[in-house]
Amino acid sequence: MLFVFLSITLLILSFSPGVKESRPSLNLKNSELAANLMPVRVEKKKSAPAFFMNIASAIIKPILALEIRKRIERDLTIARSDMTPEIFILFKAVGIVVLLFVIPSLLPPDMMFFSILIAIAIGYMGPEFFLRAKISRVKDELIRFLPDTVDLLGLCVNAGLDFMMALKWVVEKSAPTVVIQEMDNILQEISVGKPRRDALRDMARKYELPDLSTFSRTLIQADKMGTSVSEALTILSEDMRLARFRRGEAMALKAPIKMLVPLLFCIFPVVFILVGAPIFLDFVMNNPIKGIH
Repeated sequence: MLFVFLSITLLILSFSPGVKESRPSLNLKNSELAANLMPVRVEKKKSAPAFFMNIASAIIKPILALEIRKRIERDLTIARSDMTPEIFILFKAVGIVVLLFVIPSLLPPDMMFFSILIAIAIGYMGPEFFLRAKISRVKDELIRFLPDTVDLLGLCVNAGLDFMMALKWVVEKSAPTVVIQEMDNILQEISVGKPRRDALRDMARKYELPDLSTFSRTLIQADKMGTSVSEALTILSEDMRLARFRRGEAMALKAPIKMLVPLLFCIFPVVFILVGAPIFLDFVMNNPIKGIH
């Protein structure tokens, strides 16, 4: 039996890895003893791009004005970007340097000053346009999903929940959108001690959208006056849907005017070529004016 036991043990050990990774898990109460016995952490080496970006950020940070830094940080937060203001300015500087080598090589030498101005303008404004476009998409998504979120909040409040429980239920059960993320931020801010009025007011100031400002103002007034939140949410939902319907009508009325440019420069020339080209070719090849002489 002993021989069988040893044979099975050796067989199991033969299939196990030779070196087992040791993961120390010490629960020491003495801090000095823990400091002496804790394994030394080996820091991972940072990659070269990250190292240079950190150095450039440290150089740019003292130069960057406080107002500009707050504005860029606010825009990056709205655009859901993890980039810091220093890295954003660094991208602008890198874009300018790259374009200073590319654009002058494409233009004649006598336009050197003009090409430098173009490179600086495109390198500086390119990231700004990209950031503005991303902010516009975020705001459009927020305006599109806000009425549905207000409807859900109204239904939960009418079902007997208070506003905070309704807000928590909507955040947990809804699909992740920009509105749901903002509501989640409000819940987190309120949970750490921030007043509900200040959280709603800060959200409205962050985006500066009329619909969101109306939403926060309505809830703040209902909280101050002690009126029914369900009635306020019902009226607010109807107003938001009516405003969205009017925005759709305005976009539909603007569509014919916007279609004039492609119609004049893309469709009409093609129609003229298809209709007028055979007539012109027939006139050139069989000119009836020659027979008059």
